[in-house]
Amino acid sequence: MPRRFVDLSIYLENDVISDPIPFGPKIQYHKHEDTVGQIAGFFPGLKKEDMPDGAGWAVENVNLSTHNGTHLDAPYHFHPTMDRGERAITIDEVPLEWCFQPGVKLDFRDRPDGYVITAKDVEDELRRVGHELKPLEIVVVNTRAGARYGNNDYVNSGCGMGYDATMFLLEKGVRLTGTDAWSWDAPFYFTAQKYAETKDPSIIWEGHKAGRHIGYCHLEKLHNLEALPPDGFIISCFPHKIRGASAGWTRAVAIFDE
Repeated sequence: MPRRFVDLSIYLENDVISDPIPFGPKIQYHKHEDTVGQIAGFFPGLKKEDMPDGAGWAVENVNLSTHNGTHLDAPYHFHPTMDRGERAITIDEVPLEWCFQPGVKLDFRDRPDGYVITAKDVEDELRRVGHELKPLEIVVVNTRAGARYGNNDYVNSGCGMGYDATMFLLEKGVRLTGTDAWSWDAPFYFTAQKYAETKDPSIIWEGHKAGRHIGYCHLEKLHNLEALPPDGFIISCFPHKIRGASAGWTRAVAIFDE
């Protein structure tokens, strides 16, 4: 059966604001014309003119956070514990079956920046698209932020998932979610304004902190969610295996059988 693949990942690249300054990736590119000396270290006496076209290899040095680019957050990122007191698992311990499952897309692009999605919003959207959640389905959230990637306002764009919205999904058996925004929660810019007014700490990172009660993972900085229907596809998002880490980079992909 033929398959179609839709790339759901952003680039790791310089000079695009995909994270708050100064937390973005830094990539140093070494080109063929500059690297013969690196090879000559293995072969004493080798000269540049000895190599075909005087060309060495292309190689890059990358300075990254595990949360740069499209990545999968482990429960350990959210809190030291999960499932009401158990040790939170790190990214190398995430069950692989969580990372390859049927996908469901919830479309909240009409919500204003900073809006906090509620359980009722999730129920209404599932009813609108006619989907009943099943355990282990991967639920991704399409916000306005996806369309702002590459622009200076990306980090502060889009709505976020609140505690009760997240718990609604987890109580249905969902264990992996995702968003095209910088964070699963509402942008800090808006949460900070609310906190200044209310001094209520429970609103800070409330969607993430749901993982204290039911352990789960989520993808951040997805892209191209606009290309997806509400369901009928599989998401593959296996994370890089970094021992004891809070997150791992992933090439998230939607797969359609046609």
